[in-house]
Amino acid sequence: MENFKITNQHLIIDVLQSWNGLTLEKLFRERWKAPKKLVHEWRMSKEVSMNGNYVTWSTILNEGDKIRIPLLDHAENETVQAADLGITILYEDDVLLIANKPAGMETHPSQPGDAHSLLNGVAHHLQKTSQTCMIKHIHRLDKDTTGAVLFAKNRLIGSMLDRMLEEREIKRTYLALVEGNIKKDEGEIKENIGRDRHHATRRRVSPTGQTAVTHYRVLNRDSKKNLTLVSCTLESGRTHQIRVHFSHLNHPLAGDTLYGGKKTFPRQALHARKIEFIHPISEEKMIVEAPFTDRPEIFDLNI
Repeated sequence: MENFKITNQHLIIDVLQSWNGLTLEKLFRERWKAPKKLVHEWRMSKEVSMNGNYVTWSTILNEGDKIRIPLLDHAENETVQAADLGITILYEDDVLLIANKPAGMETHPSQPGDAHSLLNGVAHHLQKTSQTCMIKHIHRLDKDTTGAVLFAKNRLIGSMLDRMLEEREIKRTYLALVEGNIKKDEGEIKENIGRDRHHATRRRVSPTGQTAVTHYRVLNRDSKKNLTLVSCTLESGRTHQIRVHFSHLNHPLAGDTLYGGKKTFPRQALHARKIEFIHPISEEKMIVEAPFTDRPEIFDLNI
């Protein structure tokens, strides 16, 4: 059950039982770990109210109390150009949404004036549904990787989700088709990843690179096609991480010509299948799955 809604640029929240006994200040600073700058702005504006009255920050919360918070997002709301790109929204509420990114599309514009990214498509969805909020992606997917991408609709939620991502409280599960037969049923690839100085976009395993850990589990093997279907989760989110790690094991992703894969498919066979996290406001467990978007189909789960 949602305990929040947005009305007239205000976030209205019903206090949860788990917040009983917290002060307003503790809710913002400790429970939500809201950015100091934002908390300061709310303090100065004196516009945070509870049950219709402006209150002090030492006010104790009780279940069912109604908190009203102004969304001070105007400065952040740089206009994102809206473009009708037929984006599928997998989940949406008043503060966040999850979109399904198709192949061949950047997560956000790579240069000024570019309007063909997922962010532009999501901006069109907001425009079409008469929402005048900001929009911010919390993580990215490679241009040719498909699947679930999480967006925030205001600064508070944006900062909460950023922190959750950093603290590994947002779990993303990927599916990949890799070349060859991976012998082990499950494993961990722990190899640092850095830039490849011989290539502008490529990354490589490098002792001096950033820490990167990929956990994988084999779901199926196809000896005829010589492919293995794996499910992966990351302890870190480095650029091209899954692609670099499996290439390093001599099992490049099918279709991933940048990292030594054959041209089996028109793109690398990588899909962000599932995203799981605790909703920052309702504190409910969220599990959202992204259907495949390839035509013809790349992932045959019964291989």
